[in-house]
Amino acid sequence: MTKSLIGFACASALWLAVANGQVSTVTGSESTGKIIDYTPDSALVLDTGSGEPVQYKFARKVTYLDKDGQTIQAPALTKNLRVKVHYVKQGGDMLVDKVALVE
Repeated sequence: MTKSLIGFACASALWLAVANGQVSTVTGSESTGKIIDYTPDSALVLDTGSGEPVQYKFARKVTYLDKDGQTIQAPALTKNLRVKVHYVKQGGDMLVDKVALVE
């Protein structure tokens, strides 16, 4: 009987841990600004108008969108180009997973 109760308690704890992991979602934020520095497949620095440049790192998979919202291949991003980035904070980094051209 005791073994059954311990087994049931362990199974319940495992079920709660799995269910909790499935419910949590990753949310992100968006920011718009002008590119002031760009390293392909690595990092992007934007002037968002907040006074301080903001550095973002690229996630492993990044989606690029044109100004109409259509998916495009990685564009030749250049300085002074306005973009909107979607990013997720991970530790002390802001990882970009989507870049949309604004102009």
